[in-house]
Amino acid sequence: MTHLSMALSTPSATLPFKCIIDSHPSQPHLLFSSSRPKLNTSHIIILPPGADSGKWRNMVSFFPGFLTGGRDVQSLKVELYETIAPLDRGAEATPEDQQRVDQIAPKLEAVNSVKEPLKSDLLNGKWELLYTTSQSILQTQRPKFLRPNGKIYQAINVDTLRAQNIETWPFYNQATANLVPLNSKRVAVKFDFFKIANLIPIKSPGSGRGQLEFTYLDEDLRISRGNRGNLFILKMVDPSYRVPL
Repeated sequence: MTHLSMALSTPSATLPFKCIIDSHPSQPHLLFSSSRPKLNTSHIIILPPGADSGKWRNMVSFFPGFLTGGRDVQSLKVELYETIAPLDRGAEATPEDQQRVDQIAPKLEAVNSVKEPLKSDLLNGKWELLYTTSQSILQTQRPKFLRPNGKIYQAINVDTLRAQNIETWPFYNQATANLVPLNSKRVAVKFDFFKIANLIPIKSPGSGRGQLEFTYLDEDLRISRGNRGNLFILKMVDPSYRVPL
């Protein structure tokens, strides 16, 4: 599982596992409306005397989006959650499903209000992986009973620049890594220890490396992209979690 990019992988010959480190509500049809349609005054602009009507007309499309930006973010998040919910973290995604996710995620990334994620406390804690395009995590070429079937987590602490990837049922593998900031939203990832079946610690051979960029971040949702082009969507489950040093 490459969860830390969540997109990094260690050589399969070395370890038996991979490490993973607009849209508006439809309006009711007027034929079925029980009341007279109301005038939407939020779209009305009173022109000052002598104003260029063409110039002001172009501003009309700006104001509704500006005034309802927060609501649009929430509707995009709901749309994203509903789209990925039946996809088994991406293992059951068809090309059409992937295309739909690829249409929604950039819209959220475009309105990301946390411009410097590595300076934000919102990044701290344990995140659950909801969706990814990384085959090293999904392992769809294997029979389902040989894939990670339980929840997969990634934990990050920006104050210590530490990260941890956690597999649950049936393998219970873990990996810890140091993070090296490359800018305010991208890190290099250097794994230091792996733990097989949550019992057997193995020091990293030094080849478990990659990069991870945090492209959207809020209190409960994170979108990240790895240096191999993979997409990772995670939800916050425990903001108090600390990664072992």
